Amino acid sequence: MSKNQNIIYRRILLKISGEIFKGENEFGINISSLQKIASEIISIVNLGIQVGLVIGSGNLFRGTHLYELGLNRVVSDHIGILSTIINSLAMKDIISSDSCIKTCLMSAVPLNGICETYNHERAMHLLSKNVILIFAAGTGNPFFTTDSAACLRGIETKSDIILKGTKVNGIYSADPKKNSGAILYKTLTYKDVIEKELKVMDLSAFTLARDHLLPIRVFNINNTGSLYRIIMGYNEGTMITA
Repeated sequence: MSKNQNIIYRRILLKISGEIFKGENEFGINISSLQKIASEIISIVNLGIQVGLVIGSGNLFRGTHLYELGLNRVVSDHIGILSTIINSLAMKDIISSDSCIKTCLMSAVPLNGICETYNHERAMHLLSKNVILIFAAGTGNPFFTTDSAACLRGIETKSDIILKGTKVNGIYSADPKKNSGAILYKTLTYKDVIEKELKVMDLSAFTLARDHLLPIRVFNINNTGSLYRIIMGYNEGTMITA
């Protein structure tokens, strides 16, 4: 990495919205979408970047939505947790199929025979060996989102930044689909996000990142090469810092 002076991050925690996995479909997993994301990740791992990955479950089941439909909240969240494991298994398989890069799937809940159980010491060791780590099952507890899991794992693994890959180009002053005059913010402070009541991630997750001074960048992962450009220092999306 000493040869790549423009690289500004050594270790990242990439949070990907599960909705991106469904591509143009209404539900489920679109393999082409997975392959595109895998290609983005592989491009930076080949530079020597250490990558931790947390994937949402919006393409399958959201615990909050199931709760609104009438299921018990704890049961709903457990279904959401299992959905993140499904997405993570699919992503691990795609990365392994498209490259010779080693990938390890760790779950916050034990799933013997399917993946490893999360272990901090082993996670740090694998990251140091440039193994892609996929952290599944959120925090392992109901009432916590995958955003919270991403911030928690980012702090635990001493990541330099949380990169939140979404379907939009960053954080806007209003919904750009409903308001053509919505402004894209290039930089924000933690205080700005709270005062403007911007929906970056749930408050528990955001507060966790803020209290540990962990910067967050929200960007459109569907823009080809976006992850690579961010690693190389390009100001893509919206950056949130102190």
